[in-house]
Amino acid sequence: MFPADVPSVHVIGRPTKNAVEILTKDALEFLASVHRHFNKRRKDLLVQRQEKQVLLDQGALPSPPPEYAQIRGAPWKVRETPADLQKRWVEITGPVDRKQVISALNSGASCFMADFEDASTPSWENMTNGQVNIRDATSGTISFRRPDGKEMRLRSEGVATLLIRTRGWHLDEKHVVVDGEPMSASMFDCAMYMWLNAKTQVAQGKGPRMYLPKLESAAEARLWADVISFCESYIGIPRGSSCVTILIETVGGALEMEEILFELREFIVGLNAGRWDYIFSIIKRYRATMPALPDRAQVTMTVPFMQAYTTKLVQMCHLHGAHAIGGMAANVPNRKDPKATEEILKKVVDDKSRELQDGVDGTWVAHPDLVPVVMRLFEQHLGGGQVHQKHKIPTARVSFSDILTFQVPGGRITEKGARVNISAALQYIACWISGQGAVAVNNLMEDAATAEISRAQLWQWLRKGVVLEDTGRVFDKRTFAHLHHEELSALRQKAAAGTLPGGRYLSQAAALLDHLVLSDSFREFLTTEAYVQLPGQWNEGTQAKL
Repeated sequence: MFPADVPSVHVIGRPTKNAVEILTKDALEFLASVHRHFNKRRKDLLVQRQEKQVLLDQGALPSPPPEYAQIRGAPWKVRETPADLQKRWVEITGPVDRKQVISALNSGASCFMADFEDASTPSWENMTNGQVNIRDATSGTISFRRPDGKEMRLRSEGVATLLIRTRGWHLDEKHVVVDGEPMSASMFDCAMYMWLNAKTQVAQGKGPRMYLPKLESAAEARLWADVISFCESYIGIPRGSSCVTILIETVGGALEMEEILFELREFIVGLNAGRWDYIFSIIKRYRATMPALPDRAQVTMTVPFMQAYTTKLVQMCHLHGAHAIGGMAANVPNRKDPKATEEILKKVVDDKSRELQDGVDGTWVAHPDLVPVVMRLFEQHLGGGQVHQKHKIPTARVSFSDILTFQVPGGRITEKGARVNISAALQYIACWISGQGAVAVNNLMEDAATAEISRAQLWQWLRKGVVLEDTGRVFDKRTFAHLHHEELSALRQKAAAGTLPGGRYLSQAAALLDHLVLSDSFREFLTTEAYVQLPGQWNEGTQAKL
């Protein structure tokens, strides 16, 4: 039994020290109020996603929502960007564990996005401990004692601006049940973060700072605006204290960028090019009608439909006064291999130089060693006290057709690419089940987004019966089974040698990957399929006893 007792609210996560500390009676009453006001709308919007999917599968093409005709291209602006978010040159991202939070805030980056979503396994302990870690970071009291006895603390100056990323609308927080329904994970993350930090942040002259992921429409943005307004009012902070940045990582979101900015204009300060989830969204939403995409390494930001997406993002942001934040540099420098690191840094410099030329105001990196490299690029490109490029508004007209023509000139589908997808997905899923939400694989930081691309491509290639160009083999169930077996065997050898994180969960990962790839229907999200496999987590039997 959880210590705090609120009628019709059941906490079925373990009553750990941190969970008991933050989930007080008042906090649970607040969570229940948020749920009761907004969960039905959330569920209705999720139904609308599936209704749209039926039409897309039938070959229907989306069109601009007519109710927003008057705001398109009009001279309205989003809210003013506060001082702590003016300079966003280099943003580092990572999970919400205590050591990582301190390291990222001390990395020299402009901002740190503490990720409750793609870089974190949503175990009860990870989510509740993460909330405590963010609270302590906000107050400046966070510390961590390393195994060697050295204590880590925030440095006295130059600490990155802290933002959190909530989980998406599609996810439930099944350890908190309100009126017999699991709470929305998005609302749990947002509400708990604001409950624990908002008053402190306002007293510091700031306010809540959030990234919101995986929106697919302006209607979903409107729901977020209402949730945040409600939370501000309930907690008792000035209206408009909160700032949000939206990750444009779905095709639906890309087609309605301007409308999303408009619906959140009271809170929004930027859009981010969430490139990996965006490619996954393309395959998921247009799976029935699009050509098979080539090996994921070939789907770069320079292919026409990805360039159109970037151009529109910069254009819409700068037209309406918001920051345009570039995509992730997922490369991880290898400190034991100087030659590999040299090649990695060249790729990062080329990628970020292209983004700067496109007009972005900031960008993402996954590793602290990349922070000074990318920071120097921004200093060289901007300089002279300039902190953003909002004066640069691309003039190119980007049409729906530009965004929806999924062609990759010269793209190839290969056995090597299939093996990379299988191995990366197996390694990531095993780590995810073990409780680790981000893992370096072959000098790339893999998180849920890259694992989603991997399994989605395998599903798509199998359905279309593509020919693997480097071997001439048809990618059918037999070929997939053969490659899967070989890659799994190689990983098991590493696990036996103790060199593979999450190796004990390889069998579960293999079974889940089979399920995702061989299923006749496309499974919406890997993470929802894997959630019930987390050790010691919520399950149907637990729910039935309430």
